[in-house]
Amino acid sequence: MPLLRLVIKLIPWIVVLVAGFMFWRFAKGFFSEDAADKEPKVVVTHNSVLTSVEDLGKMELVRYNFKDVVEYEKNVSRWVPNSKVVLIVSGEAVGCVDFTKITAADIVFEGDSVVQVGLPEPEICYYKVDHSKSKVFSKENTYFQDAALVEESYKYAEQNVKKAALNSGILRQTQQNAEKILKPMLEEITGRRVVLVQQRRIENPQLPPKR
Repeated sequence: MPLLRLVIKLIPWIVVLVAGFMFWRFAKGFFSEDAADKEPKVVVTHNSVLTSVEDLGKMELVRYNFKDVVEYEKNVSRWVPNSKVVLIVSGEAVGCVDFTKITAADIVFEGDSVVQVGLPEPEICYYKVDHSKSKVFSKENTYFQDAALVEESYKYAEQNVKKAALNSGILRQTQQNAEKILKPMLEEITGRRVVLVQQRRIENPQLPPKR
């Protein structure tokens, strides 16, 4: 009899445990499915449009890298102190030669062993400030125009990169590199001795008078 009473007393607890286990299984499945359903879905739509096609004939021959501290000061009014932004700037300029400017008239064969090629003048392909390596060091008296002044400062710094490249002789270095790289390449292709010269420029040609 004592054993029977013990079994009778345990039956409700067993029922509760079984019910709790079943409820836990059901809840786990429900919430896991719900969580899966709530995962963000990403839909990407592409609609690329070709706007233009450009022929690229510029050969990059040298790159100049610059580091500079630029102080940009702007006069706001005679009644208040000037605005000032200081930048630590990293920039680059690239020199190149544009081969699309070479015409048939620029290639002259001299006998069976020499070819003369007239190269266009070297130029700066592009110049820019590397914003990932540049930063604003300080700002003074910006009068709530921080963003505009910083943008003006970077534009000034970008123009300064071009000036610094020209003053450092990037065009002369581009010309020298063109001769070092192109001369042996063209000689290998043509089997002739190659002479590189500067293209002749006709400036302000005089037109015949109208009759």
